[in-house]
Amino acid sequence: MSSWPALRERYLRDPVSIRLGGIAANLARIGTFSDNPDHGDAVFRLVRESEFFIEWTAADVPRDQLADLADLQRTLAVWHYSWPRAWSDQSARKHLAARAGQWSQKVLAMSGLLPREA
Repeated sequence: MSSWPALRERYLRDPVSIRLGGIAANLARIGTFSDNPDHGDAVFRLVRESEFFIEWTAADVPRDQLADLADLQRTLAVWHYSWPRAWSDQSARKHLAARAGQWSQKVLAMSGLLPREA
C-alpha cells in the first residue's frame, strides 16, 4: 500500500479489538502464504503492513499487552530486514510460517474477539 497516511486514518477508526484482529489476520495470511515461494512479495507487504498496524495500535492497548506487541514488532523487524536471504531459504520460510501462525493465535486471543469458553 503506497498511501500509508490514508490507510492509517482508516485503520484508526476501528476499535482496538478489531485492529488486533486485523494484525492476527495478517499474521495468519503470512503463515499460509509462506508455503509458496512465489508469494514472497505478498508476504513482505503483509509483514510491512503489520509493522505499521502494531505501531498505530500500541498506544491504545492495555499496558499488559505492550510487551507482547513489542516482541512481535521485533520479530517482524527481523523478518523485514533479513527478507531476501530468509525468503530464499525453505527452512527459514517454514519457520517464519510457524512463528506467524503462533503469533496470529496469540494476538487473536489478545483481541478479545474469540468467544470465551464456558
